[in-house]
Amino acid sequence: MTKEFLGEYYLTQSDNCFKLGRDSVLLSRFATVKKGNRVCDLGCGVGSLLLLLSQREENIERVGIDINPEAVQIARQNLAENQLTGEIIESDFRENVGLQPDSFHLVVSNPPYFRLGTGYSGGLARMEEHCSVEELCTVGSRLLRTKGRFAVVFRPERLSELFCAMEHVKIVPKRMQLLSYNRQKEPYAVLIEGIKEGGAGLTILPVHYQEE
Repeated sequence: MTKEFLGEYYLTQSDNCFKLGRDSVLLSRFATVKKGNRVCDLGCGVGSLLLLLSQREENIERVGIDINPEAVQIARQNLAENQLTGEIIESDFRENVGLQPDSFHLVVSNPPYFRLGTGYSGGLARMEEHCSVEELCTVGSRLLRTKGRFAVVFRPERLSELFCAMEHVKIVPKRMQLLSYNRQKEPYAVLIEGIKEGGAGLTILPVHYQEE
């Protein structure tokens, strides 16, 4: 176990759980979160995204779901040690976990990037062993209220898959930002925010370069 500062909060992590990375930090800054929002993190790990979003707006209702028992325990600990309220559910979020449909203002996720058998690296935590992009979007849409927001970080080469999956469940992409290490590198990730039953029109933000 390691403990470190995460802004105004402490974050406890474990080598057995997916570690906080730059992608989650940028997603937390990109997603639209407002006072009083009910927020759900699908595949929440140790609760990093919930802590990061709470730095922007502490007055939110926090719910996280993860299949890893150790991550769930640490996520609950992270909320409690930072005097934050919230519910962390140990489950496969594709199953019925008792959450009210159409009840969240914001659903966020830093999901697996690669389909099983594609040959890409990144470890098991980055492979779609427990959840495909289609399943992720389906669950997100089910939990979101009308005009609720769905914010994820994903791989640029799979953007068409993500858009198709979102459209299938009536989530309209509204904001997009590519992420790159520097101006000489191709983008390695993309941030997307969609609105359930939103109107047409996609805003493409300038590329975010980590060196700047």
